[in-house]
Amino acid sequence: MQLHDLKPAPGSRKERTRVGRGDGSGKGKTAGRGTKGQKARGTVRRGFEGGQNPIYKRLSYRRGFVNIFKKVYEVVNVGRLNELDIDGPITPEVLYERGVTRGLEYPVKILGDGEVTRPLTVRAHKFSKSAREKIEAAGGTVEAIS
Repeated sequence: MQLHDLKPAPGSRKERTRVGRGDGSGKGKTAGRGTKGQKARGTVRRGFEGGQNPIYKRLSYRRGFVNIFKKVYEVVNVGRLNELDIDGPITPEVLYERGVTRGLEYPVKILGDGEVTRPLTVRAHKFSKSAREKIEAAGGTVEAIS
């Protein structure tokens, strides 16, 4: 078999209907559009409802509401702090340098998931109750910064 021998399967290809090419073709004169009316004369854009407010405008595309006063935190678990080999206090700047947080524009909150096996000195903007208890139980200190 050669490339020039390739042919589509019989019946798989169909010629397009050429409309408006004489009455003898069966699709002449009005070209299958019927008589008169908007759809016979021109195109109607997708979603047009004859001047009525379209459904995409009647229905709201938004849902619920966004609280613009929401406080967003960079969260770090105590288990992650325990993994870091940091001598000295753990501050938001140190966490950012080590790649634990994404930036310094948001305050840091320490959460209590994981275990603390050594005394840590942690300075952050906020602490969960369990995080505070775990750090202090391991002999560490907690300092909230504003």
